[in-house]
Amino acid sequence: MDRLLEMCRLKYSDKEFELIEQAAKFAQEIHGEQLRESGEPYYTHPESVGIILADMGMDVNTVVTGLLHDVVEDGPNVTVEHIKKLFGENIAEMVDGVTKLTRTSKFDLLDKEEQQAESLRKMLLAIAKDVRVVIVKLADRLHNMRTLAYCTPEKQRRKARETLEVYAPLAHRFGMGAVKCELENLSFKYLWPDDYKKLKNEMEKQQNERMITLQKAMQDISRYLRENGIEAQINGRPKHLYSVYLKLMRQNKSLDEIYDLIALRVIVNTVSDCYAALGIVHAHWKPVPGRMKDYISMPKVNMYRSLHTTLFSNDGLPFEVQIRTTEMHRAAEYGIAAHWMYKEGKRDQDDIDSKLAWLREALELENYASNTVEFVDNIRKDFFGDYVYVLTPMGQIIDLPTGSTPLDFAYRIHTNLGNRVHHAKINGALVKLDYKLKNNDVVEIVTSTNSSPSRDWLNIVKTQQAKAKIRQWFKKENREENIQRGKEMLTEAAKRQGVVLADISKEAYFEEMLKRFNMADFDSVCAAIGYGGIRTGQVLHYVLEQRRKERKAHEAAIRLEQKESAQRTVTESHGVVVKGEPNMTVRFGQCCNPVRGDDIFGYITRGRGVSVHRADCPNADALHSDIERIIDVEWSDNIKSSYTANIQILANERAGLLMDVSQQLLSLNLSMKTMNAKADENDEVVIQTSFDVKDTQQLESVIKALKKIRLVKDVYRVNF
Repeated sequence: MDRLLEMCRLKYSDKEFELIEQAAKFAQEIHGEQLRESGEPYYTHPESVGIILADMGMDVNTVVTGLLHDVVEDGPNVTVEHIKKLFGENIAEMVDGVTKLTRTSKFDLLDKEEQQAESLRKMLLAIAKDVRVVIVKLADRLHNMRTLAYCTPEKQRRKARETLEVYAPLAHRFGMGAVKCELENLSFKYLWPDDYKKLKNEMEKQQNERMITLQKAMQDISRYLRENGIEAQINGRPKHLYSVYLKLMRQNKSLDEIYDLIALRVIVNTVSDCYAALGIVHAHWKPVPGRMKDYISMPKVNMYRSLHTTLFSNDGLPFEVQIRTTEMHRAAEYGIAAHWMYKEGKRDQDDIDSKLAWLREALELENYASNTVEFVDNIRKDFFGDYVYVLTPMGQIIDLPTGSTPLDFAYRIHTNLGNRVHHAKINGALVKLDYKLKNNDVVEIVTSTNSSPSRDWLNIVKTQQAKAKIRQWFKKENREENIQRGKEMLTEAAKRQGVVLADISKEAYFEEMLKRFNMADFDSVCAAIGYGGIRTGQVLHYVLEQRRKERKAHEAAIRLEQKESAQRTVTESHGVVVKGEPNMTVRFGQCCNPVRGDDIFGYITRGRGVSVHRADCPNADALHSDIERIIDVEWSDNIKSSYTANIQILANERAGLLMDVSQQLLSLNLSMKTMNAKADENDEVVIQTSFDVKDTQQLESVIKALKKIRLVKDVYRVNF
């Protein structure tokens, strides 16, 4: 405890220090004999979180929250109400916001994905109420990542992936650059350790060679600024590893082509000094064309401000110079946390509100999501991915997911603007509404009172926010029209499945589906289909499944009686036993390609024997509609047979990806039958391949091995 108290004694008033000391002792008492995976007392974790927060200059309530952030979750009989009595309502609310969901019977019934989604939703709501919650949570995650070496490899990868997908983007959104970079580097270290070590070694060699040039540049810049009466602090900082790694992967560059492996930071007193310093360095070094960026006059969305320029040194080596004021530097490193560093207590509430604007927009998505998992997934897609930065005609910067269109821009500005789009202009020129926005585009939306959303827009927009608002418009605009349209769409979809809608419209068939979508009646379901809120396939899945269950229950007694009264004969072929039918030809349905271990059923074809299908075959409902031709089949004890499996791999494009996939399959002693790959405009690759396996257990092992390949996002079975 000494390290924490020694730091806080100098930073806080006597009264504040007493509160921190009380919280530290309380946390130490509650965590008691608990140990971390490193073997250290558990209390060292909240103590380290408190030190991180104090080092950021956070207020006393935030430091205390950091010390107490795990006592409710881990402490016996410690409640938020208990914290409120001891430390006050504000601290209790922040502790509650940082704490994961309380263990309840309802929470235990959720699967892992739902639990994580509920916890993230709770945290986002708490951040909207008090932004200091995110600073505590990021400090908590930062210390956990710093000590991740003591965890199991599986936990290391799981925590690192969650950090890269959620917490690093959160730090970026709130302008906390130093925290974001460290979280990304630590995640990189555990997710792709070989790449991390290789790049780290290569960069250290490059940096050592460049530091000689940079030391000379630093001395010269310092002298030139001093001669012009400008006070400045100058230092060099290495580019963080993960950022370099992404450039190498996405742009297919070599390390020699990355200009900003080391950047010089020039920190001056005033904004006018920033521009004066820029003029001085440009007067003495030739700038690289197209590499000058003014983030002072046009700050980034997370309020980052600085001047960036890349220069050629005297020996031709490019190097980056960043010029900013002390206040800008503090904001760039600590983002929203920098507001609590001002000892005089002056904080710009408007600036804080601007940093929370994206979060308020994100939380609106809850109104349009059918469940928490969908809500959190929509936030990740719209706010935690790669962005393009575009401008309004007035110069306001708007960030949107890569691939967004003018319609996405309009709906981000305001719902009514989106609903009244007539056409769009980019940089003064008319464009189609499906135009893909690029960085620095100036977007102008031209509206008309006679314009309204088209259902085609749902296929054009990229953001979940825009899709939700378009569906909401159709939902409210004309319920009767939506109901009629929905019934027509459902009738057509049912016809494609080989059934008549009237035959499956029994009330009993709809009970499960109405609960799932929280609908009052069948008309509400049809209305939702009509405005695009629910897909026809989702509805038919539930309805046909209920009909199938009813039919199976009805046939079960008859089948059981037949099985008990008749002597059964069997056919065994291709590792499958067909019950009750001798000398039948057996073949596997190409619509689903069963593999030993899958749940299967048989279908008696006309003149072609028995066709074996997976229970989850896309044609299962249509086949089960002819119940007389369904026959029992099961896997035999013959394990000599092999089965064709089709899988699809989703990955980010990079050199050598197909070679790595092929080598992984060969290393597993698999012979590929086919392999096709296709890349899209967002540098995402879809690879389809087929090979023979002996059972589903082997197939799962193959899928797990492929998921470990660098930049592979997902691997799953498909039918093609």
